[in-house]
Amino acid sequence: MTSLGHTVRELRRRSFTGRADEIAVFRNALGAPGVLFVHGAGGVGKSALLDVFADIATEKGFDPVRVDARHLTLGQTALPAPAADAPAVLLIDTYELLEPLDDWIREHYLPSLPASCLVVIAGRQGPGPRWRADPAWRELTQVIALGNLSSQDGLAYLTAQDVPGDVHDRLLKISRGHPLTLSMMVDAVRRGAAPRALSDLPGGVGALLTHLLGEVPSTRHRTALDVCALLLVTTEDLLRSMAGGDAGALFAWLRTQPFIEESPYGLYPHDVVRDAITADLRWRDPARYAELYRRKLAVFHDQVRATTSERERLDLAVLTVVLNGTRSPHTALASLPPTMQAYADGLHDGDRSSIVAMTAQWQGREQAELVAYWMERRPDAFRVFRTKTGEPHGYGARLDLTEADLGVDPGADAMWAYASKYGPPRAGEQVRAWRFFLDRDHGQRPSPSLTLFVAWQILDILLIGDDTAWSFVGAFDDGELWTSSMESLDFWAADEAGYTVGGSRFPVFAHDWRRTGIAKYTELLHACQMGVPTRPSAQVLDEAVLSQPEFTDAVRSALRTLHTPELLRSNPLLQSRMVRQHGRVERTPADTLRDLLDEAVGTLKPELRVLLDRTFLRPAGVQERVADSLHLSFNTYRRHRDKAITQLTEELWRRETRPRPSTPAHDADAPKPDHAGSTDPTV
Repeated sequence: MTSLGHTVRELRRRSFTGRADEIAVFRNALGAPGVLFVHGAGGVGKSALLDVFADIATEKGFDPVRVDARHLTLGQTALPAPAADAPAVLLIDTYELLEPLDDWIREHYLPSLPASCLVVIAGRQGPGPRWRADPAWRELTQVIALGNLSSQDGLAYLTAQDVPGDVHDRLLKISRGHPLTLSMMVDAVRRGAAPRALSDLPGGVGALLTHLLGEVPSTRHRTALDVCALLLVTTEDLLRSMAGGDAGALFAWLRTQPFIEESPYGLYPHDVVRDAITADLRWRDPARYAELYRRKLAVFHDQVRATTSERERLDLAVLTVVLNGTRSPHTALASLPPTMQAYADGLHDGDRSSIVAMTAQWQGREQAELVAYWMERRPDAFRVFRTKTGEPHGYGARLDLTEADLGVDPGADAMWAYASKYGPPRAGEQVRAWRFFLDRDHGQRPSPSLTLFVAWQILDILLIGDDTAWSFVGAFDDGELWTSSMESLDFWAADEAGYTVGGSRFPVFAHDWRRTGIAKYTELLHACQMGVPTRPSAQVLDEAVLSQPEFTDAVRSALRTLHTPELLRSNPLLQSRMVRQHGRVERTPADTLRDLLDEAVGTLKPELRVLLDRTFLRPAGVQERVADSLHLSFNTYRRHRDKAITQLTEELWRRETRPRPSTPAHDADAPKPDHAGSTDPTV
């Protein structure tokens, strides 16, 4: 009679897919002494693979012995020995529980087994340094690092489970090929659910985290995991800035975890672990998630600002673009691939002909002529995207436009006209135009070049100067694809600025940094990430951008009406950049303007400061009385008053057009330096 156990094993065998390389290694190892050391994160399929190894061993006439450390009483007599008179295979599962006995197992137990015995050890950790340091075990041991299923194997599993084909790609994206997560997704679909994110798993992600993480020693260790999941990469100093306290011990613990990888930039978790920790934190403690996410943004900004090499800065931006893109609901960002060792470089003389040729091929002769024109006029505006051999595979161009550039390029003309209509650049302000992008082999479809171009734009946003009035993105020819992505980055569709070249229509997306500076911009991205509704991007055009004469008139009006609230509320300065950037929740715009006037008056010479204080800020009566109190004739008083107002206006104009560097809001209680970013802009 068939046992229930036999039925269970048969059903598991039917569900098993992939792992062809690992199975081939096992087959080749049968019949010879040695150790196969299989390691991988929880839920990656180690036990299922050992089931397959046992079946193969039986089919080949070997006598497999299966041991799971979860079912053993820890001690030196816990492990059974295969029969001494027959070839055998010993399969030891959950080896991480036997770590206290690792030395004894390696030095005494394994050497006592029959010479023909093949031992398979499966655990979360790879072999320790003493395994690798011993020349004998180094010779006898093969290490198998078990990762997630490939897309092909994941599709095969879903097909075998009769999951409808229209959800295959979505389930693979959510699970990232992690077998346990994929299995839980299949169960959810069979129960009628339609998961679109990891957080949609019935019962939450708590059960999944138990498999992925194992036992977490303390709440401090859990905080370290939360930080590591939110940051792009984690170093000890970044962990200290995010979590404070015993960062050294926490970082050392993170390095030992099987789901944590090391890179040249720091530690990072496996993707599915990152997703699960983040989803659980956001569900479990949304306020803590928001706090850490805000700090994450500041940490990333600090990382970028502390890096002086443009290439290294771009590498950081690429990492965050790819990482956040895979989680993005926007198709254009979600499809950005890794750069595969491609990199951005300046324009070389030998690049020009290939850039013109690829442009003519994809976008026509007229666009190619414009590219040639700008390469001659602004060579420094171009970045060439190269393969590791240095060969150009794509390019982009970021132009800082002036009136002298007009009349040649319809794209530049259209963007300048839009800026002139809705907020002309003031003296010293720039209009930045992302005018060209192309990949030689893929056009504007997903490619390493496209990833580098988007990362370059994100990096430019992070480092945007106070002298930049507008940023326009007019390089993409597919408005339907890019609109949602650009709007998520607070770039609105500037329909009037769209232009046509060579029969192709290029949409334009705009952001005015005077209306929404980097501090407010970061807050908007943070609110978007938290799911808080924000105002439509184009609504910002209702806010004033004052010319210098308009600004001067508004200052004079503000001084006259400073103590008449109903009149002051209509002053254009309340919508100025300096007021918006210095505003606080507990202060009205009128209060902020009064604060700024008071502060700016304090920068003047004492005699002028006293005059404005008594005349406008804390008036001591009519101006004739003020003149008397200062022992001045009225004509002399008026001359000094006008001089003081002029100097005050100049100081305020300086703040409006060249405001002091502002950084994203910091948590007052957080360790310094500190600060998500993404959205990090993609951050």
